[in-house]
Amino acid sequence: MFTRTENFRDFIRYYPIVSIIIAIHIILYLCTILPFFPNYWFIETFSGVNLYIMEGEYWRLITPTFMHSGFSHMLFNSISLILFGPALERILGPARFAVVYLVAGLIANIATLFLEPLTYSHVGSSGAIFGLFGYYMAIILFRKKWLSRENTQIILTLCAVSLIMTFLQPNINITAHLFGLLGGFLLGAIPYFNKRDFSNSMRDMASWAGRTKQGFSKHSPVKIIFWGVIVLFTLIGFWTKGL
Repeated sequence: MFTRTENFRDFIRYYPIVSIIIAIHIILYLCTILPFFPNYWFIETFSGVNLYIMEGEYWRLITPTFMHSGFSHMLFNSISLILFGPALERILGPARFAVVYLVAGLIANIATLFLEPLTYSHVGSSGAIFGLFGYYMAIILFRKKWLSRENTQIILTLCAVSLIMTFLQPNINITAHLFGLLGGFLLGAIPYFNKRDFSNSMRDMASWAGRTKQGFSKHSPVKIIFWGVIVLFTLIGFWTKGL
């Protein structure tokens, strides 16, 4: 479920929202480093600065979710999204996944606005990514059949490690992490699925899981090792940079 076996074209086709978000990450990062772009303008205009938000620049409640402070920050957040976003996008569908991701990020940024000083500034998709963890937690509590025991253990372990690292690492927006997680959990707990939606989602998930399992069985050990290394570096990123 959290191992990617698709080629690049299939990944974009199966997970369009995840692909679009990662593309935005990369484009905005390049705009902040390429010499022929007004790079400081992007940082100054799209970062989350509480004082400017209070003065009416409300787009800063959304845009920080797509901005990052450096290459490693952008890389590890994007890898996190590649690992944990696709399964949830297949469960929810592109539109609902986009709503969950954006609303979780918005909740994290609003909480940052009201709980941090006016001089506080921030960038990064950590709040939205923690929102995905929160939604998975809601699935684990309320829709247990959607996840296998192994995948449930993976989510719980990573969520616990990420929360612990949130409080241990410096320069982490703790407020965004906690409220992003809470926001995602609340969105997942809302009983907005009717029986037909639930049945369709389960059939889609079962079909996708079957294709993934079949594709994984055909993959070489090299690709398995490759994704193992990706997961390892993601965990290292959690520990050193935070989400």
